[in-house]
Amino acid sequence: MTVTWRVGVDIGGTFTDIVLFGSNGTIHTKKISSSVDDYARAIVVGLAELFAETGVTGEAIEEIRHGTTVASNAILEQKGARTGLITTKGFRDVLEIRTLRMPRLYDIAWEKPAPLVERHLRRVVDERVDAQGRIERPLDEDEAARVVQALLYEGVEAIAVCLLNSYANPAHEHAIAAIIRDLAPDLPLSVSADVLPEIKEYERTSTTVINAYIMPIVARYLRSLRGGLDRAGVPARLLLMQSNGGLMTTEAAVAKPMHIVESGPAAGVVGAQALARAKGLPDVITFDMGGTTAKAATVERGEVTRATEYSVGGGIMMGSRLLTGAGYLLKVPAIDLAEVGAGGGSLVRIDAGGSLQVGPESAGASPGPVCYDMGGTEPTVTDANVILGYLNPGHLVGGAVRLNAESARAAFEAKVARPLGLELARAAHGAHLIAVSNMIRAIRAVSSERGRDPRDFALFSFGGNGPLFACRMAEALGMRRVMVPPAPGLFSAFGLLYADVEHHFSRSLRRQTRRLDLAEFNAALNALSSQALDQLAAEGFTGAEARLRRAAALHYHGQSFDLTVPLPDGPITADALRALEEAFGQEHERTYGHRAGVEEPVELVSIQVIGQGIRAGEAQPLGGVPSRVEAAAPAPRHIFLGPEEGWVEAPVIRRADLAAPQTGPLIVEEYDATCLVLPDWRASLDDTRNILLDKP
Repeated sequence: MTVTWRVGVDIGGTFTDIVLFGSNGTIHTKKISSSVDDYARAIVVGLAELFAETGVTGEAIEEIRHGTTVASNAILEQKGARTGLITTKGFRDVLEIRTLRMPRLYDIAWEKPAPLVERHLRRVVDERVDAQGRIERPLDEDEAARVVQALLYEGVEAIAVCLLNSYANPAHEHAIAAIIRDLAPDLPLSVSADVLPEIKEYERTSTTVINAYIMPIVARYLRSLRGGLDRAGVPARLLLMQSNGGLMTTEAAVAKPMHIVESGPAAGVVGAQALARAKGLPDVITFDMGGTTAKAATVERGEVTRATEYSVGGGIMMGSRLLTGAGYLLKVPAIDLAEVGAGGGSLVRIDAGGSLQVGPESAGASPGPVCYDMGGTEPTVTDANVILGYLNPGHLVGGAVRLNAESARAAFEAKVARPLGLELARAAHGAHLIAVSNMIRAIRAVSSERGRDPRDFALFSFGGNGPLFACRMAEALGMRRVMVPPAPGLFSAFGLLYADVEHHFSRSLRRQTRRLDLAEFNAALNALSSQALDQLAAEGFTGAEARLRRAAALHYHGQSFDLTVPLPDGPITADALRALEEAFGQEHERTYGHRAGVEEPVELVSIQVIGQGIRAGEAQPLGGVPSRVEAAAPAPRHIFLGPEEGWVEAPVIRRADLAAPQTGPLIVEEYDATCLVLPDWRASLDDTRNILLDKP
């Protein structure tokens, strides 16, 4: 039987990770340095090297699944397209007024980020549609044409159109879109009625503008990648990971790139969900620690927790629903992630008050930690871990990266230990513990701050640095089980192989549930379902391969924040509506610790339909063994566990050696990650080669 292959590619700031998965269960992996000037180049080069190593040919590749940071980098670095905005007269400054929320309470020096569209590129038309969709002032198409021509004269590279109440009646927006297509048929265009037909002016405007801002960047990147793959003889179809954990085609990504802004972090959570389900773990907290940040998310009752909106470029994404407004708002479904600036490259420094601090600044890929010998002079978390004996100086990435332990010791001694008056090992251990405490904030943000007790969850740890900190994190949180998947340092690339094609559709439907017209409600749901099925059919998913999930966003009358709960299949009846109210009340109590009485009216805010494309019989890499041969385990080495335990000798083993359970302290070394097993933790392998860490 002919073996076909699927590829998962995840790009990080330091490494590009590639996983090649065959229909016969064979797995090949590759880590290659990211090509920051052109991320597509590292993908093509890495695949060519894998082909040379394995004998696989480009024609045998069936599909490439890709998580990318191209869209988020364009926003963070302010390198998106020169964008124009057309809006209703009187609403020119919505992007600057925002929602008046302050991310830093009492900080009068905080400044809002500059709008992505300069004021002179924000133009207005004198039209008005009311909240019920009635036209109060018709659009003057001659005026609209003059506004479009003025923006074209300014040299805009994309245009966003967002008029007041267009979610209720998009006629004026579509008329302006027609004018733009007539005057500039090739200009990227983002229309709010097509992008986000929902209430709330700032959220809708911001999302529409971001979509336009990154359209040319994403289109250019995907053209470059497609061209490189074609020249390399890899004609496989390309799918992009979305922020919500689903996959989308390149055509869909070019039209709505707003869905791939948080593409990279989502893949690992999807993979964790699949493995946790397979192992009978319905509730897990994922912990992904790389070189710059650590990210946490929850999988509850087998389902990934999603947020309905998030901010890009607002610094660290922490859990409070009140401290928002720092970045650029995107109102699209996304995996609910909390992120902190703590990774292997996080800088260790002494602040003005004489206290030891870790992050959020990072040494990045260049120059990197001091021990990388690439010009870095500031000590980092990785340098601390080398000093503590946790990392093997000669083994990183299978020996491809060698670490200079002496340089790490010298930098840490001069800049941390001596100024604090501490012995070197104690100073490094202190930095390690501070990194742990910083990362615990991310886990609490998605658990206790969401009304969940982390002790009820297992910790699913991956990323190049995640397994090194997993036991320490779990101990601090009272968690007693940790799972470390195979190839944890490449697990986000693995996660891409578990994902399904998804498309999310929504619309505002603001009604009190007890006054809801069921015929109107069902008609709106059916219309969204038809959109989803049509989109899936266009991509080849029909019949049993096309699945629909439905949800509703609700709040108590007068509230500002919504909670999303699932809707049952089939027509919504009065009984189903009462069950929906009850489900909302239960979720409100779980999240906020209380619920209102039955007399309090519940208000429907919007409805959502998710269309999923499921490939029948598609193999999953559960239990697959990467073909890369594990090197013989090096000799035991001394590690520092803190002032009480001091230096102890710890065995250094391979993952396969855990076929017979062992108790820490010990170190498991692999091609792409190192796992530290603390004293009293029991380490074993399950039947699909996950490392299970249990604390009695």
